[in-house]
Amino acid sequence: MLTFDIITIFPEIFDSYLKESFIKKAQQKQLIKINIHDLRDWVKDRHKTVDDRPFGGGLGMVLKVEPIYKAIKELSSLKTKVILFTPRGKKFNQKLAYSLSQLNQLILICGRYEGVDERVAKYIADLELSIGDYDLMGGELPAMVVIETVARLIPGVLGKPELLKERITKEKGFIEYPQYTRPEVFSPKKGTKWKVPKVLLSGHHQKIADWRKKHGKIIEK
Repeated sequence: MLTFDIITIFPEIFDSYLKESFIKKAQQKQLIKINIHDLRDWVKDRHKTVDDRPFGGGLGMVLKVEPIYKAIKELSSLKTKVILFTPRGKKFNQKLAYSLSQLNQLILICGRYEGVDERVAKYIADLELSIGDYDLMGGELPAMVVIETVARLIPGVLGKPELLKERITKEKGFIEYPQYTRPEVFSPKKGTKWKVPKVLLSGHHQKIADWRKKHGKIIEK
């Protein structure tokens, strides 16, 4: 079972996400485990201070290294990877998701405000990760992206194992192809007909497979 341990200062952000759809069912079936940790649990001062002003000046606050270090030290187990979300990190893709799905534990550090003390990236995190070339208010949304992308690669999470096998290539890439459902012909206005490709209605499995291969795209071989 793969365990996700998320370190954040806004744990409530994850509440609704974890209670819906396949993520909820995967937890119930004990295929994955998701733990949300409040970084403030690792500080002892009266105000539960987890951030401070940056050396050298700046407008925002920076998350401190000490509570993060204590959290990682307490949470880490065998076959673990510690991930820090940052726009400067390695771009997340399907190949990396597959690699992460083979581990026992992922610890996800969600930054906030102006960022995280650089010593976390330098000495604590195993991987700095980005989900795109843009800046967010924190690492919570990237954490959800990683959880969903990685979790769906675990057999049984999608419900039917054949759904996963159908779309994974030998190179561990992901095949994304066009999908259609009823009605066979949709007429949004008079004289207009949007039709489903005939080959998908043929029942000929090999022709359908060839069509999907032709019109699909392999994401990150």
